[in-house]
Amino acid sequence: MERFEHGGNIYSPSALGAWLDFSANINPLGLSPAVQKSLHEHIEKVVVYPDPHMRDLISSIAEQYRIPEEQIFPGNGAAELFYLYFHVYRPKRVVLPVPSFSEYERAAYSVSSQVTYIYSKPQEDFEFPFEEVMTACPYADCVIIGNPNNPTGTLLDKERLTQLICYAHEYQTDIMIDESFLEFMTEADAYTVRDLVSCYDNLIVIQSLTKLYALPGLRLGFAIVSPQRSKEMAAHTDVWHVNILAQYAGVAALQETVYREESRRIISSEKQWLFHQLTDELGFDVVFPSVNFLLFNTRKQGLTAEALRVALREQGILIRNCEAYEGLDRYYSRIAVKLRSQNERLVKKLKDIIDNRI
Repeated sequence: MERFEHGGNIYSPSALGAWLDFSANINPLGLSPAVQKSLHEHIEKVVVYPDPHMRDLISSIAEQYRIPEEQIFPGNGAAELFYLYFHVYRPKRVVLPVPSFSEYERAAYSVSSQVTYIYSKPQEDFEFPFEEVMTACPYADCVIIGNPNNPTGTLLDKERLTQLICYAHEYQTDIMIDESFLEFMTEADAYTVRDLVSCYDNLIVIQSLTKLYALPGLRLGFAIVSPQRSKEMAAHTDVWHVNILAQYAGVAALQETVYREESRRIISSEKQWLFHQLTDELGFDVVFPSVNFLLFNTRKQGLTAEALRVALREQGILIRNCEAYEGLDRYYSRIAVKLRSQNERLVKKLKDIIDNRI
């Protein structure tokens, strides 16, 4: 499989109709009513240019996340912001705890950075390699951390992240924290470091708005950076890099309190249900989920991730084969958390596949 392949590729035809897609970690509730209404009301606005200063969007982000407007730099999804950082600052030495989201590595390689992997251990449920990363900080220009980490779901608490950021600051090492999945947690405030940007100019926090609000096709996210970095990043991108519908959708989404709370409630319940089904009923080795996806291993069943992917694909279901992730082997797969009826369909098909192999 390709080194930087992603989930969510639903565009190849299915003989069984629409795909049931567990390969992309998107809110199973889909678009919120407010976002749908906003898109409908503003569709005719596509004939004019977007606001280049993104005033309403930035104001909404500042209010929702309680951060100064001058620290907010919106982007065309979180991925654009990874690449923008690398093309602006061109760090030579990048430390990457793995396994992790492949776009970190790909963005680093796009400017010929030297990437050093620090491996978390499967036997420790991929606990973040804190001491190893601390040791590497003085010799790195940038450290990238997913919190929660994709695909493992690993979390690092705010106290230890603060320690790491402070230590890295002494060596002028940038710390990029990707908090794109953190909003699926009701206790996100115990983990976010976005308020520390005011104290540490080496800190870059990335937040996607496409995951929780189900907007991957519109592409929307933002970076929280020092005002100086915001100016430097703005100088390296085009004027209208966040489209007009994405700006309206973002404003509407951030006002959706009921939708946000219901999403978190469903994810909290369904991730535990799926965990117990995969472990107790199917016997898979599963990393306990922190947010809306689960990483599991089917070595004991003698079933590779690719074989499982193909078998489920024949049933109209897509999952993520994780063997291309640095630090994972050919028995690791990842699934998103969806609604109960969808989760039940997946578990039933998994049981059928396992039973047919016995």
